[in-house]
Amino acid sequence: MKTLERKEALHCSKVIADYFEKFSRVDEYMLEQKLEQIKHMPTALPGMGFEDDLFSDYTMSPEDMDFEIIEPDDKTFTSCLNIISSHTNMASIPGKNLRLAIREKNTGKWVGFIRLGSPVINMKPRNELLGNVPELSTFNKTSIMGFCIVPSQPFGFNYLGGKLLAALCCSHYVRERMNQKYNMNLVYFETTSLYGSSKSSSQYDGMKPILKNKGLSDSDFTPLMHGEPWKRLVDYVESRVGNLIPKDASSKKLKLTTAIQGLIKRSLDGTDLDNFKDTLENAKKLTERKRYYVSNYGIRNYIDIVNGKTDEIIKEDNYDKYEVENLIKWWKKKATNRYNNLKADNRLRTELEVWTNSTNIDIIR
Repeated sequence: MKTLERKEALHCSKVIADYFEKFSRVDEYMLEQKLEQIKHMPTALPGMGFEDDLFSDYTMSPEDMDFEIIEPDDKTFTSCLNIISSHTNMASIPGKNLRLAIREKNTGKWVGFIRLGSPVINMKPRNELLGNVPELSTFNKTSIMGFCIVPSQPFGFNYLGGKLLAALCCSHYVRERMNQKYNMNLVYFETTSLYGSSKSSSQYDGMKPILKNKGLSDSDFTPLMHGEPWKRLVDYVESRVGNLIPKDASSKKLKLTTAIQGLIKRSLDGTDLDNFKDTLENAKKLTERKRYYVSNYGIRNYIDIVNGKTDEIIKEDNYDKYEVENLIKWWKKKATNRYNNLKADNRLRTELEVWTNSTNIDIIR
């Protein structure tokens, strides 16, 4: 069994403690991750960056907009998402993966980006809704999760862009595309808010019956380290004990984190071990119970299908409202009210917000 000497374990424990002591709130932790990411983002020549492809005509009313759903190439998706989102984004995703970009057709500009993937293994409000922990093979065949639902800004602020993207996640277009791509019988869409208890609202609020809030997720896990402190810690540990996990392992960072924490715990005892455990417990304060949202695509018996009791779909009376054109009509009413009110109050935002090495923008997106 690989082990660290006590003095090495104490060094690692201090590195981890020093890293997490920098943060008092979750937004500070997320901002540090984002600023570390953009250090390594390439700088485009003037007029050649992906920001020029983002929606920027804020004289346009939602009533005059028309949209199309595109499956963009990896470079476009990743580059655009990285400059508009406050979170860091994984380039390689295990399991199911559908990346979508929404383009306003009159301007030819992107208004937001979506990534759908295989759901996380366990979710307390999901288990409560379904009445049990679902059998995984059936659950994976019938369910999908929204991991990235990110409007460009200020399209999101001016036009409720987050609601448009979330509504399209609940569309029959997405159902049919996932069924085609992965031979699914998709009836269940889920997502969580970016923030939880620290914020009083979410972009998904006010979307019933398309998307419904079904409670709060658990948050009993230690957040991951990032950036140079993380790289130095891994290098330090592996220089002493060798490679901790295979180089081609999936979820590599999580597995490395678990392995390093295990090494430290095995090498310490008494007060030193208690102090390290306290460090990990205090770091959990940076995680939050997030709001959990669900859509059934207008399918009445979706719970029975997810639980494997039947494959037959029974439609709700509002099933057709989940067609793309009807969801956009629903959004246009809300977005037009929002846009007109902001315009009347002179509160429209007109400056495109993107992350670069020289900007620090509103992190909530």
